[in-house]
Amino acid sequence: MAEAVKKKTAKKAAKVDSNKITAEVRTSFGKGAARKLRVIGKIPAVVYGHGTDPQHLALPGHEVALLLRKANAVLELDIEGTSQLALVKDVQKDPVRQIIEHIDLVVIRKGEKVIVDIPVHVEGEPVPGTTINQDSNTVSLEVEATHIPENVVVSVEGLQEGAQILAKDLTLPTGATLVTDEETLIVGITGEVEQDLGDETETDEAAEGDDAAEGDEDAPAAEESE
Repeated sequence: MAEAVKKKTAKKAAKVDSNKITAEVRTSFGKGAARKLRVIGKIPAVVYGHGTDPQHLALPGHEVALLLRKANAVLELDIEGTSQLALVKDVQKDPVRQIIEHIDLVVIRKGEKVIVDIPVHVEGEPVPGTTINQDSNTVSLEVEATHIPENVVVSVEGLQEGAQILAKDLTLPTGATLVTDEETLIVGITGEVEQDLGDETETDEAAEGDDAAEGDEDAPAAEESE
């Protein structure tokens, strides 16, 4: 029983990790046709590039949504029996419901280079009493289309206040070339700002003094009224 569950889990994980997608060619266009596709769990898409005519496709919604959790996803499309590699170029979502409405794909070839924005992942802790300020969340790199890195890791372990990491300081994945300006600030380390409560305390004390003075002024008036 346990072995069967293990095999089922492994099979499910393999399916999620696979980038192979069966695409259907679309012949109906417009908002109405796109809406009908989304109702049945499919995503309208278009693939273009390398001098090919744009192809309008319908992609399986759930499988593609899982793959899109990774930035710069590459899909291996099966279009009526023909295999086509494509890079996800743009994903349009409903601003409120966050439902995927349309996907733009660019045809790629094995061995060619593409320019993509790669997420920057910060790890480690600077010295106590400092704060990490991440100025750039991504960097543009030229990389092989079929070997796009998931992220670029930046370590801030033990860095002192005032330390800066620029784009030129990044350790790039093998074969990648930096496209972002070398002097672009990626991460800066600053000192923690201490909140000065001195003025606030003085204001409170002054307010208490005014209240006391008002109380003294009101006392004779109360005696007179008696």
